[in-house]
Amino acid sequence: MSPLNDGVWRVKHSQHGHVGNLKRIGSVWKFKAVGYGPGGEVIPGGGPLTDFHNTPFSAPDEALVNAAFGSP
Repeated sequence: MSPLNDGVWRVKHSQHGHVGNLKRIGSVWKFKAVGYGPGGEVIPGGGPLTDFHNTPFSAPDEALVNAAFGSP
């Protein structure tokens, strides 16, 4: 994970690369899944973690994310 700005953290998977972002919405951080099509187009809500789209978190904490999604 790495911060993009005060309200967004990029989430990467060791095998799949960029799989989404943690986005602060009010006081809650939500995972926003991202996939990529064959031409490189972004597919919001897609990708290997699509089932976790909108999962809430209390903070952008890598240990919390790994616990929720499984360690890469």
